[in-house]
Amino acid sequence: MCGMNLNKAQLIGRVTNDPETKALPSGMSVSKFGLATNHVYKTKEGEKKETTQFHNCIAFGKRSDIISQWLKKGQEVYVDGRIEYRSWDKKEGGKGYITEIIIENFQMGAKARGSNSGGQESTSERREESESNKEVPVVEIDKEDNEDNEDNEEDDLPF
Repeated sequence: MCGMNLNKAQLIGRVTNDPETKALPSGMSVSKFGLATNHVYKTKEGEKKETTQFHNCIAFGKRSDIISQWLKKGQEVYVDGRIEYRSWDKKEGGKGYITEIIIENFQMGAKARGSNSGGQESTSERREESESNKEVPVVEIDKEDNEDNEDNEEDDLPF
């Protein structure tokens, strides 16, 4: 029997903080941001409930460069990646644990609701926002680029 393995996470949610970007010792950029996803359901009594889950997302290389330039807090994003678990020894003793989504592919969605600073937006502001949405680059990452990222990922992320 062939051994089959799959480590895949697909999420659509809103960015909880502007991405934090740093450089690895190799020079490759790495971006980290939070993502919130909601789950809506009904209780036995028919009451509508909503729960929110928070996810830690990490991107390397070209993906990191694009995310750091274009992705903003509150913006909707689709993330496709794999789940990784890390642990470390805390300075004050004990172990720390984190679960992260390592981004392999993503698609930016709608900008943050109410992202303009003034409240009411004018027609020209809407036009400018619409035009700026058209400027977002679409980047195809070759499988070879993805394999290069695998080699450059380091256990000791600078976050």
